[in-house]
Amino acid sequence: MRTSTGSGALSIALVGTRGVPARYGGFETCVEEVGRRLADRGHRVVVYCRSAGDAERPAEYLGMQLVHRPAMRKRSLETLSHTALSVAHLARHRVDAAVVFNAANAPFLPVLRAARIPVATHVDGLEWKRTKWSGAGQRYYQGVEKLSVRWSDALIADATGIAEYYRNTFGARTELIAYGAPRTAGTSTERLAELDLEAGRYHLVVARFEPENHVLEIVQGYVASDATMPLVVVGSAPYSDAYTAAISAAADPRVRLLGGVWDAELLDQLYVGAHTYLHGHSVGGTNPSLLRAIGAGTATTAFDVNFNREVLGDSGVYFAGPADVAAHLRRAETDTDDVARRSAAALDRASHYDWDDVTDKYEDLCRRLAARRTTRAQVTA
Repeated sequence: MRTSTGSGALSIALVGTRGVPARYGGFETCVEEVGRRLADRGHRVVVYCRSAGDAERPAEYLGMQLVHRPAMRKRSLETLSHTALSVAHLARHRVDAAVVFNAANAPFLPVLRAARIPVATHVDGLEWKRTKWSGAGQRYYQGVEKLSVRWSDALIADATGIAEYYRNTFGARTELIAYGAPRTAGTSTERLAELDLEAGRYHLVVARFEPENHVLEIVQGYVASDATMPLVVVGSAPYSDAYTAAISAAADPRVRLLGGVWDAELLDQLYVGAHTYLHGHSVGGTNPSLLRAIGAGTATTAFDVNFNREVLGDSGVYFAGPADVAAHLRRAETDTDDVARRSAAALDRASHYDWDDVTDKYEDLCRRLAARRTTRAQVTA
């Protein structure tokens, strides 16, 4: 355990996610990994969590204090309704610094500023490019990017491409803080038998079922290939029935659609045991699923976009459509030496993504926020 990089304990609020334990996406993983390390270093960490029905609502988790607030069960309002209630609570229980995740929550930043709580906004990826947000949704996300710049004391980007976008579009400076990669390479794969899988004898996809994650194109490419190892697909989406149906329709008997896998140990073993991992994410910045793959030492085929190239470098191979997927799968099953080389290179890339280093950067930023030394980003466009 590392000690605090500065002097004196801080109170830090982490707002705008589903909370912990992390079961869903990158924000939640970041909150859990960074939050528990900050708590270990002696800081008081308050995490706002979404509550649902009669689900258990613990007051503490891994040293973090949990505050539970409900959310409306509608895609366009779920995040905003929860954050509104969280910010209302936080404004009455002041902390030294707050980190708000997701630029969509920018309309609530003035409340925190009025309460004299310095705030950094983790802007995430380019949400307005997601197909689920059309028309008004896209305009909303483009608008809140500008509001995040205007009303935040600091901005956090998790990928160079996101930092460049905010610099080029708004003339705004960001704190570049990527996620960490869990180190699971070499761990047991004994639980794969529960899924009737054999280590090293399947290809893996882990993704939320959304068009910009290209799960459909991966399945189509696999079906068009002569691959003999099954394609194991982990994922689902609460608001994407039509897209999920399209994936199911495109699959053949070699494709195993597992749905969501929330058992972290089993999911780790799926990554470690995969012959290759296929990653189709295109708009979300540095993606935790991709980091999980390189931390497992799994050779990866990724959609050709700058965020993925930044993480994988020459350890990865890249695709733009189903035909590329088919070609890469064919080579992966015939050239095992190349797969072994890329697996080793992936592990080397993972060494650059360390959660302790990530926590150092969050801790330093929160100290600067608390001391009011951070210069507010300004809109220039």
